[in-house]
Order: sequence, then structure tokens, then C-alpha cells
Amino acid sequence: MINVTLLGSTGSIGTSTLDVIRRHPGRFRLFALAANSSVDSLLEQILEFRPEHAVLVDAGAADALRARLAGAGLATQVHHGEAALDAVAGAPEVDAVMAAIVGAAGLRSAHAAAKAGKRVMLANKESLVVAGQLFMDAVAASGATLLPVDSEHNAVFQCLPCGDRQGVRRILLTASGGPFRQHTLDELTDITPEQAIAHPNWSMGPKISVDSATMMNKGLEVIEAHWLFGAQPDDIQVVVHPQSIIHSMVEYIDGSVLAQMGNPDMRTPIAHALAWPERIESGVGSLDLFEVGRLDFSAPQPERFPCLGLAYRAIEAGGTAPAILNAANEVAVAAFLERRLPFSGIAEVVEACLQGLPAEPAEELEVVFAADHRARELARQRVASGPGAA
Repeated sequence: MINVTLLGSTGSIGTSTLDVIRRHPGRFRLFALAANSSVDSLLEQILEFRPEHAVLVDAGAADALRARLAGAGLATQVHHGEAALDAVAGAPEVDAVMAAIVGAAGLRSAHAAAKAGKRVMLANKESLVVAGQLFMDAVAASGATLLPVDSEHNAVFQCLPCGDRQGVRRILLTASGGPFRQHTLDELTDITPEQAIAHPNWSMGPKISVDSATMMNKGLEVIEAHWLFGAQPDDIQVVVHPQSIIHSMVEYIDGSVLAQMGNPDMRTPIAHALAWPERIESGVGSLDLFEVGRLDFSAPQPERFPCLGLAYRAIEAGGTAPAILNAANEVAVAAFLERRLPFSGIAEVVEACLQGLPAEPAEELEVVFAADHRARELARQRVASGPGAA
């Protein structure tokens, strides 16, 4: 029996993880579930899976959950705060941790799992974007097993025998192009949040859906791939593939190109990470190539997706630049979703923060978090200044 801590249990990755675990009751056991403030959703999960521990970041939500569990006669212990997230991620009883808290908020707990030598199933790309060297150092020092859950990186991992990069020429990260890949530049100025979160292929949360629409998500994945696979930015190419059937590819120096294919469903990489090196049923249907019919590929257009270029700039700058990029983007996306910033303003805010804040060596987590804080402050100022001010 594998004891699992699920960080971010009420989000899209979390609920998909629970769906896979539900199919294998004799193989996996939930030790802890953790969420931000979703009392109702977390309570429903606790009633089904009966974990020993539950964590809510928000103290008031934790009190509410504790009272409702007591009323139901359940023994699950409720905790709150970031320290509690770290504790359930690194607990001795835990074998595997699904790190699925969105954004920089998930960094500390994912890092705690890595330091504790767990099987870290990494769905929180910001852990590597914000603090890649520190995170990989923690994995190496503890002997943790790091398994990527992002569909693209999981695909690359599956195309690398035993994770060995010997003989690899380049990594090809596929991107759907999001909902606006065929819009004119003029049409992009009037995009609404409702349009941006309507991803054509994947079911994701609002923030990740917007990142897909700007292709910042792919930029973050380039940074993530750099750390996961030891690849230089010039050796990582983004390929727009609107069908989202090929999840990524690896080209070898002999001319071979290996691709991982499947229906666009996150339960496939989740099941792969949960059971690796074995394969288990995920609930995902078989791929019908006759129904797919065709596979298209194109290069991303820099003028349409400036966020992708900004991510490459950040990784070249190194140090805290990726943390600045990520923090500014989180603030800008939140402002867009709240209708305080136009869609085109997301890239403008991020670029202003990269230009306005010099990168520093990212030698410890506190330095990274300080850069994150400064970037958020500057991004908020830029948003408050209005369109065009950034």
C-alpha cells in the first residue's frame, strides 16, 4: 500500500488524481489532503477517502472544517497554514506526494517533500521555475524520486529511457496554441476572461487556462524542462500542435524522434507518476487515430505570444529572473480575471517587471521569495497605473 499526500486536492489535478486513486483502492491510501479554503469540497473528499490529516491554508476555513468533521464523527485531524503543508508533505508515513498547488504558493511544500526524499509527483511547475537549482539540489541530496506530471514533461520523461539524455539532440514541447491561435492581433485586445478560460482541449483551472492562452504556460514549461532534463534553452523547441494528441517529443542525434501520444486527459500522466515504473488503469479511453484523422504542427508566432519570448529571456538571465517572471505573471493574470487589466496587458506587466528588477543569484529560498515579493509589488503598481502604463 502506497501512502499518498495530495497537495491541492480540490483543483483540477487534485480531483483527477483522486479519480485514479479511486480505481485502485488496494494500491493507494490517502494519508493527507490539502487545499486552500474549499471547505465543502474538502469535506466531501474526506468523507470518501478518510485521510488521517487534512490541511487548509486559511485558518477560518480550517476551523469550519474541524467543526463539521466533529459533527460527522470523523477522526481526520485538521491543520492550517504553510507549516502544516510542509509537515504532511514530509511526514515519515508518506511514500509519495502529489504537488498540485497552483503557483508559487506550492513551492515550500513541494520543496519539503523533495528534502524528505519522497516520490515527488510534480504538477506544480513553479517549484522549478521559481527555484529550479535549489529544488534539484534538494532532490539530489535526499535521493528523492522526481516524476513530472505536466503532460508535456511526463511525455518527455516517457520518451527518455530511464530518464537518460544520452544521444538527445533536442526536446520538442507541444502546445495547443490555446483558444486564440488564429485570432488577429487586433482581436486579442478585446479578449474577455470567459473566452480565455475556454480551452479547446484541456479541462484546467482559470489561471492555467489563461497562461495557455498567452502561452506563458509553455514558457514556464521551457524553464521547467531545462531543470528536469538538463537541457539548454536553445535545445528546447516549442511546437504548436492544436489537436493535443502528441504531448511532446524527443529528437535523438541519429534522426529518430520519439513521441508520446494519447487523448488529452491529465489522468494519463497522473497514473504514470503514481505507479511508475509500472502501468495502471487511468480511466482514459483508447486513442482513436481514425477519428483524429490528422495532426498539424506550426511554429509559435512571437508577436502573438510575447510571453513565450519573455520566458526564454528569463531563463537566459538566470538567478531570480524566472521568479520575477512568474510572480509578475500571477499578479497580471489575476488582474485580467478580475477585469482590471486587458489581455494584452499581461505581457506588458511581466516585461516591465523583468526590466525594472535586476536578477540576483538564487542561492537560497529566502532570496527567491524576496524577489517574488518585489515583483508582485511592482506588478500591482503597473496594474494600478492602467493600460499602457506598464
